Amino acid sequence: MTFLKFPLVAAVTGLVALGACTDPNGSILAQDGDANKNLKNGALLGAGAGAVIGALSKGDGNRDQGAVRGALIGAALGAGGGALLDRQERDLRQSLGNDNVTITNTGDRLIVTLPQDILFASGSSAVRPDLQRDLGAVASNLQAYPNSSIQVVGHTDSDGDAGYNQQLSESRANAVANVLINNGISGSRIIANGRGESQPVSSNLNPQGKAQNRRVEIIILPNAA
Repeated sequence: MTFLKFPLVAAVTGLVALGACTDPNGSILAQDGDANKNLKNGALLGAGAGAVIGALSKGDGNRDQGAVRGALIGAALGAGGGALLDRQERDLRQSLGNDNVTITNTGDRLIVTLPQDILFASGSSAVRPDLQRDLGAVASNLQAYPNSSIQVVGHTDSDGDAGYNQQLSESRANAVANVLINNGISGSRIIANGRGESQPVSSNLNPQGKAQNRRVEIIILPNAA
């Protein structure tokens, strides 16, 4: 059954077109390098979701009005969340002094990736003392932005026994989580788990790819308002 009449379609299309105009590459969503990327993307995604929810929540005669109202509310909420995540990312980059640590902002979460080779000695799950500072900086950032939950996920390459790799990834994830907890982060905010060799980000056929696959990810997920 089709219920999206022209005013509703026009409202949503107009919002998307407005966002596209902000991107010199012509993409609907803002691209990397845009200082306000996640604010814009949050507004656009929030507007689209809000329009659909607003339309569905109204009767047949009021769907257009509900869609427009939902789009406006969704855009405002999405922009606010995206701006906050941008600010947290910026603060975290300023506090981290290790070029080997990468931060990815997807628009709805931050992913802090730490290569296992800088975190642990070979075969060990004890965090190296010189990396304690970086994890302390992450913990300070998490304290400054408390409205989030954290996933700590360990990964390995495919060398060796898969069962051993799974256990090692779990032990290393727990070790990183414990450092965050020891630096003041509530354990109730953290879930630690290991994925072993099951989620590579590069080829396991060469040393460079294996090094990328050996990692611990700290995933910061803002809580719903």
